[in-house]
Amino acid sequence: MKSYFFLFVLGFLVLSCGPTVKSKNFTSVIIDPVFEDSVSIRAIEFLDVNTLAFAGSNGLYGTVDIPSQKVRTNTMKYHTGIPEFRAIAHTDTDFFMLSVANPALLYKTGNGGKMDLVYMEEGENVFYDAMKFWNNTEGIAVGDTVDGCISIIITRDGGQQWEKLECDLLPEPEGAEGAFAASNTNIGIVGDSVWIGTTAGRIFHSGDKGKTWNVQQTPIIHDKETQGIYSLDFYNAKIGYAIGGDFTEPLANKNNKMRTDDGGASWKILADGESPGYKSCVQFVPGSGGQGILAVGFTGISYSNDGGQSWQKLSNESFYTLRFLDGNTAYAAGKNRIAKLSFGN
Repeated sequence: MKSYFFLFVLGFLVLSCGPTVKSKNFTSVIIDPVFEDSVSIRAIEFLDVNTLAFAGSNGLYGTVDIPSQKVRTNTMKYHTGIPEFRAIAHTDTDFFMLSVANPALLYKTGNGGKMDLVYMEEGENVFYDAMKFWNNTEGIAVGDTVDGCISIIITRDGGQQWEKLECDLLPEPEGAEGAFAASNTNIGIVGDSVWIGTTAGRIFHSGDKGKTWNVQQTPIIHDKETQGIYSLDFYNAKIGYAIGGDFTEPLANKNNKMRTDDGGASWKILADGESPGYKSCVQFVPGSGGQGILAVGFTGISYSNDGGQSWQKLSNESFYTLRFLDGNTAYAAGKNRIAKLSFGN
């Protein structure tokens, strides 16, 4: 049983990680509000089975205690303004949150129940989109193109220091290529590998924790700057799914869903011309063998039980991002709220 022991900024301890529950064939969802406020929340992560962390607009961040549903919040302020957070991550000992726009501010759990600023980047085009860790010492964050290449920062010391990769280590961008800061799910990590989905419909891949890179153009729609890969998830080292579309044309459903069964070497468009259209987040159902998939967006909640070949709509309720607690329960966040989602058959 894996455990997390760290002092989160709000001053509480998080413990234990539970077993995966096998998923079922979902036909319904019960949505229970957990937190409501005037805030946009696009980044949530389970620290363990008892604690959900989140961060959003207006500098707001906090946690949900799962057993009691009690919410604790705090606000981060910076002298040049109030940061907006769309990316968070964690290790066994620390919690991280990264703001979008200029300046980029990356905070890490510090001593004495506070958050320390461990990385800052200034520049007109600076905009970071997602963040994730391979392990307790190595992590990565991705942002839009700056000075000739997509922005990638990496830590090798548990998040104390972050270094930006030089452009000569990265494939050349397609124009102003970047990632969508829609749900903190542009990055997939399994083992030493990382996959990053971009606005140009491409996937940057590294099999050695970001030391070397290659890039692949996928068949997902990417004709306009509002199209591309909004979200991807990997069930294991071979099975992955990506979704996108165009948030300005949310019902458009051509070439916006694709799957890989060979670790990203090839991608195949699925459910072409069928619902759902635009979604901002896709996640595999735990214990489903890569067959159960949930996708959420402001257009509602959709589910596939056949690996993404066909989909059914479970709800019209709007959310931006989602994470599974177990095979039948997830938490989702969006405009002004966090909610518990209980799936049934």
